[in-house]
Amino acid sequence: MLTFIGLGLYDERSITVEGREALRAADSVFAEFYTSRLVGADVTDLERHHDVRIEVRSREGVERDPEAILSAAETGDAAFLTAGDTMISTTHTDLRMRAEARGIETRVIHGVTAQTAAAGLTGLQNYRFGKAVTLPFPYAHGGDGVPASVIDAIEANRERGLHTLVYLDIKVGMGPKGPDPEHEEYMPADNAAELLAAGWEDVLAVVVARAGSPEPLVAADTLSALATRSFGDPLHLLVIPGDLHHVEAEALAGLAGAPEYLLPT
Repeated sequence: MLTFIGLGLYDERSITVEGREALRAADSVFAEFYTSRLVGADVTDLERHHDVRIEVRSREGVERDPEAILSAAETGDAAFLTAGDTMISTTHTDLRMRAEARGIETRVIHGVTAQTAAAGLTGLQNYRFGKAVTLPFPYAHGGDGVPASVIDAIEANRERGLHTLVYLDIKVGMGPKGPDPEHEEYMPADNAAELLAAGWEDVLAVVVARAGSPEPLVAADTLSALATRSFGDPLHLLVIPGDLHHVEAEALAGLAGAPEYLLPT
């Protein structure tokens, strides 16, 4: 059995009760933290809290060489952990399909995602979101500014009146016990807003910082204004709203401090 478990958004306690029970019952536990990570807990915190030993796998150790995971699932109960919800990344779908192809039973235990948290914290309606995008560090895509694919997706959503969730790039170096704090880089929301303001300077946007933590931050203003502010510790994301329902407009004003002149009357 291979059980995919989403850890939720923040720390060792963010996992669901169902996920916690499956994790603690597993014979072998694997994890990856290159697609995202918990900023309120490290691997040692997870191991201590759940009384398990976790083998952290690199991207190559999941995508190119998953044999250790699959072998453990063939001979016992293996758990595979990720931050957020476990099936957001195609990497994890590929691993599940490999397991199924070998006759290994699989199970998915979902966790809270940044997407649902962004809707809940901002008051924007979940079904009014269009295609999400990831904004990479300029050096990561070999160019300057914002990739054309990101611009095209945002423009397509705006034309349809839909909100755009913008995930912000992370680069996590790996040490012997998982993510290495000395080699981590997280795109802050002010940096992202500055990049996007080149094309949409006066467009309304919303920053969501540290979703899932005890003290998340939500702030709405123009991209150019958000580019001048600091939003503290990671993880951050941005939302570029489309057409606003009056309840959404009221929520952005009341929950995110959106200036009245940016909202529909």
